[in-house]
Amino acid sequence: MAKFRIENVVASTSLGHELDLKAIALALGGSEYEPEQFPGLIYRIQEPKTAILLFRSGKVVCTGAKSLENVKTAIDLVSKQIQAAGIPIKKDPEIEVQNIVATSDLGAQIDLNAVAITLGLGSVEYEPEQFPGLVYRIDEPKVVLLMFGSGKVVCTGARKPADVEKAVEKITAELKANGLLH
Repeated sequence: MAKFRIENVVASTSLGHELDLKAIALALGGSEYEPEQFPGLIYRIQEPKTAILLFRSGKVVCTGAKSLENVKTAIDLVSKQIQAAGIPIKKDPEIEVQNIVATSDLGAQIDLNAVAITLGLGSVEYEPEQFPGLVYRIDEPKVVLLMFGSGKVVCTGARKPADVEKAVEKITAELKANGLLH
């Protein structure tokens, strides 16, 4: 089983109808609402450490969570606070994961030039003068891996933790099969 650590989960939901962000800003102490700078209200939560973005349309985006459970906890927490302020919202909104960013360590140095040549130009971008990592796009699961010479890998674009695991296992197997990872 591939080892990885989720660094950020971005998920969204809808509270069902338009929101009065000014009223919510007053109800949620410590929230930031400056419509001339950003159209949404920003509410940072300490536990679980996340940021919730609320938009007038009723759309909610949760970012910074380290797990899917943290996303649900954070959205539930904010929903309860909004309801407690007398603002009606949809019960148990459906939460959709937009992106999971995770890191992994392949446990050995990698020759990125050799990887770029072996994996082919179609799905690889590697310009060390521009960026020290190799960008590898995988179709199944549909994710992007950033690989570094140190053996560290960042996976982005996943919708569920199983996608991250599958991608890390896939790149590990490909590198080993081609003699690029020992």
